[in-house]
Parts: sequence; structure tokens; C-alpha cells
Amino acid sequence: MSRYDPRKIEEKWQKVWEDRGLYRTAEGGEKDRKHYVLEMFPYPSGRIHMGHVRNYTIGDAIARFLMMKGYRVLHPMGWDAFGLPAENAAIKQGTHPKRWTLENIETMKRQLRMLGFSYDWNREIATCDPQYYRWNQWIFLKMYERGIAYRKKAEVNWCPHDETVLANEQVIEGRCWRCGTEVVRREVPSWFLKITEYADRLLEDLKKLEGKWPERVLAQQRNWIGRSEGALIRFPCGKRTIEVFTTRPDTLFGTTFMVLAPEHPLTLRLAKEGGKLSEVSSFIEKAKKERQTQRGEPAKKEGIDLGVKAINPATGKEIPVWTANYVLYEYGTGAIMAVPAHDQRDWEFARKYGIEMIPVVFPRKGAWDFTRGAFEEEGILKNSGEFDGLESQVAKRKITEWLEREGYGELKVTYRLRDWNISRQRYWGTPIPIIYCDTCGTVPVPEDDLPVLLPEKVEIAGRGNPLERAEEFVKAVCPRCGGKAKRETDTMDTFFDSSWYFLRYCDPNNERQPFDREKADFWMPVDIYIGGIEHAVLHLLYARFFQKFLRDIGLTSYDEPFERLITQGMVLKKWVSIGSLLDHLGLSEEDDIELLKEKLNSMAEVG
Repeated sequence: MSRYDPRKIEEKWQKVWEDRGLYRTAEGGEKDRKHYVLEMFPYPSGRIHMGHVRNYTIGDAIARFLMMKGYRVLHPMGWDAFGLPAENAAIKQGTHPKRWTLENIETMKRQLRMLGFSYDWNREIATCDPQYYRWNQWIFLKMYERGIAYRKKAEVNWCPHDETVLANEQVIEGRCWRCGTEVVRREVPSWFLKITEYADRLLEDLKKLEGKWPERVLAQQRNWIGRSEGALIRFPCGKRTIEVFTTRPDTLFGTTFMVLAPEHPLTLRLAKEGGKLSEVSSFIEKAKKERQTQRGEPAKKEGIDLGVKAINPATGKEIPVWTANYVLYEYGTGAIMAVPAHDQRDWEFARKYGIEMIPVVFPRKGAWDFTRGAFEEEGILKNSGEFDGLESQVAKRKITEWLEREGYGELKVTYRLRDWNISRQRYWGTPIPIIYCDTCGTVPVPEDDLPVLLPEKVEIAGRGNPLERAEEFVKAVCPRCGGKAKRETDTMDTFFDSSWYFLRYCDPNNERQPFDREKADFWMPVDIYIGGIEHAVLHLLYARFFQKFLRDIGLTSYDEPFERLITQGMVLKKWVSIGSLLDHLGLSEEDDIELLKEKLNSMAEVG
């Protein structure tokens, strides 16, 4: 008997299957007999690793099972091909990002073929292909038309040596991860997407996904959106007012000081009025050097009195105004009313600097020792004038109503979610289709001129933005007046690429539009989406945002892109039977799929 040669046998039959188009997805059919199975597409880093294999094996097993059940299955694959690693490789290896990326795609595609996964390779996409990123630019222009895309200055991490913006993760102990130069904070013009306009819909529609997505993911998205209902309160401060947002207006009478974020526009103005400009300026510079991700909870809470007083509108008393490193400008109004008896961070700060504490909310039963910490729960009001004796929930409403009557505030809803900065001062990404003209101002590139192509000849040396030095790219003609103009040299965050790729798979060769609505409506939503838990917030939230926007402009009928979600990163130390998995997917078993059951039972440990 001849020796079994797996490589020879597999290559033979994989070629037969490919020649016969065994996994090619046919169009049409009955909507209720379709199934769209999708794994998150990979970054072409060079080699497939076991994380890829686990993810793709789960999807392949499900897709094959559904094919055997008689479903028309869409199971595509592509490449999330733009990004900074390609530029870093170009610097290190002296190659071009495009060449490095395409070579990696070729290698990884060969490896995936060897694994025998049931992909329809006729639908393959790569986000670095102009025929894909052309539609990135088209979507951006649609967002710009509707005011969803806009430009403003944003404070970023800046490396003076490399002359480039750094992500928070690229700042190591206050220094650039690549060259070690001390990082500074700098304001640069950036393009944003107004995802906040969709905050309520993104939050409300999570209800549609309950029982279909892991609760952990839903909770993370709710927390990231962070809807808070409370009061916007105006504290008089000389000739101006300081606005704060609080979810605890019931603690207003206990406000004994105020704190502004170091970046707050009023901080330096008030410091100048209080005769503390030099001292406060030095403090602000120190605070700016702290990593942005650590500023919310610094190891040591530090601050400085600005030398001015505000008025607590509830008591009429003067209270000091400080700036401190534990208040972030990005959250709320960038200023807080500090109630040390009822907020632990304020308590610690007040103890350190000897600031008065006034308890105004007490436990419903028992007592509380305010010398040992803040009482942060709701309870019964005391030391609160006409509101004494009220429950916190009642007091919140009545105090807010009083603020509205007196002109000191009003009911307000805020969100933790912030608009999405998509500007990247990099080469290897989608060019933002905007032209700047001295006469006409900011001018969008006409749709007929898309795609705005990345230039092939660029110098990638690790300093600055390569596109700024590409003269042939930068020089442009204004499409309105025909005069001299300049192109935008920022490229898009690669999360833009991955926020709609699942829709392109429905119609990957369309040259007239991103995808045909009829085809997208047949396949969408994705029935089963599989990927790592690390994408719980950004990618999945951005994809949901894009889906809603594309529905708003009439390109699709669905609000949510992914019906069911399997996060293969949630691995537990237990084996899961096919029955459990099929129950999770809302399917049923048949006696004629015993071999498939064995494959699923042995494929991975799935939580």
C-alpha cells in the first residue's frame, strides 16, 4: 500500500474544487435560504499565525455545515491592507509599502489556500486597491455633504524629531516609541467624523443584538457611548460663568471648590486674573507631558489654585477655582464642581490641599464616617436648604428645576463618546479627497475625479508626512475656479477601511457605486461574524455607525451590519459540543453530519 502524502492529496483536490468553482457564491435564490458567514479580515503582516487559524476554522466549519444543509452561503476573504506597519517595514527594509503589502498578501493567501478553507476567492478585496479605496473617498464625500465629516484643530501627541503624530500607544513614558524623543502636545488641523450624531441610535439599537452578541461586548459598547442624564450648571465667576455637567445635582450644596482641566480655555485667563499665570503655566506644561490615557486617574492627584473665586449658586458662597491633572478637557465640559464629601477623587484632592468638605447626602440607614472616604451612593439630603429630607432621585429633579427657574442651569444629556478623528499624517492609507484653494477655501474633489491615487514615488524616511514632500501629489488645480491649489496630505485612519468592507463583498466588482443595494439587501446583514474580543468597541462600533449612515443615504435597508457575533478571543477551559454551538447559532442538528460534528468538537476551545 502506498504511503499517504497529505500535501499531494490536498493540492490535487483543492485544485479540483477550485476549477469546479465549488465555493463560488451564486447570486439570487430565496432570502430565507441565504447565510452570510464572515470572519474579520486579516492585516497582511506576512504570515498566518494560530490566532488566524482558530478564527478561520470556526468560520469554515460553520460555512461548510450550512452548505451541507442546503443554504446559499457567502463566505468571502480579503485584506485589511493599509496601515503603519507597512511604513515601518519600508523604513527598516528599504522597500516600498505597496510591495511589502502585496508580497505578504500573496504569501498569506497561499497559506490560506493550503488550509483548504471554503472561501469564494472571486470576491477577494484588498483595501489598498484603488478600486476599493475609491469608495472610501466616495463615502467620505457623502459624509462631508451632510456635515458628518468636518475639519477642526485637535490636540495630539507630537514627536518633534520624527515630525509626526503618535497614537497614545506609541508614547512610552512620555517619549516617542521609535526615536526616544520627548513627546509634546500639539494642535494640528484634523478631519473628524460626527459619530456623536448617531450616539442615541447606536445605544438604542444594542437592544436588537441582545441574546445574539456576547453581553460583554454589548456592555463595553454601552460604556463607550456612555450616555449620562444630569444637569448643566453655570457657576458665576467674576464677569463670566463656568459651566459644568453633573449626574449628581443632588450634591450641589456640597460643592466647596471647582476644578478646570489644564487645557480648558479659561484656565490661563483665570490664572492671569488671579496673579498665578507663571505658576499655572508651568503646571500645565507638566500635566501635558503625562500620557493622555493616564490623565483620568494619575498616580498622584496634583493641582494649583488659580487665585479666583466662583459662586456656588445654591449657597451663594464663594468657592476657590483650581486646575488639576485628574480632570480631562475631553469629558463633559472640561470643568467639574468638586464635592469632596461625595466623590472619592475630590475627597483625596481636598484632603491633600486642605479644602473644606460639606456632607449633604447621608445613608438611608446607619451613619457614614466622612473622615475615611466619600459617601458616593444616593441617600437622604441634609444641609441642602429647602431640599432637606428628600431622596436623591427626587432631589436631582427638583434641584434641576430650581436651577432652570433661577437661570443657573438646565437638564442635559451628555455622552462619553467623542467624534472620530480619522486624520493620519502617514503615507500608506486612503488619501482624504479634499483640495485647499486660496480663493475658494476647502473644496471636495469631484466624484468623477476619484480615486485620488497615492503617488508611487515617495520618500519614506520616518520623519514627517511623506505626502507633504510629494510635490506632484500636493500641487492641484481647484475644481471650482481652476486656480492653483493644494491637496490634503492626511490619509484616513484604517478603521475607515474596515467599517464597510463586509458590504463590498456583496458586490466586489461594482465600478459604478460601492455596492448594488439589491445585492447588499439580499446578503445583509452578516448572519454570523467572527473575530477577536479586542475589537468589541472601535471596529464594531464604527461598522455599526457606517451601516446606519449608509442606510440614511439610501444604500442599504438595514440598521445593523452583524446579526450574530462570535468573539473567538473569549476562550475558556472547556470543550463545547456542536450542539451547544448550533444552539448558539439558532440552528439544528441532523444525523447525516456526524463527521462535521467531530470536526467542530475538535477545532477549538470556544467560550
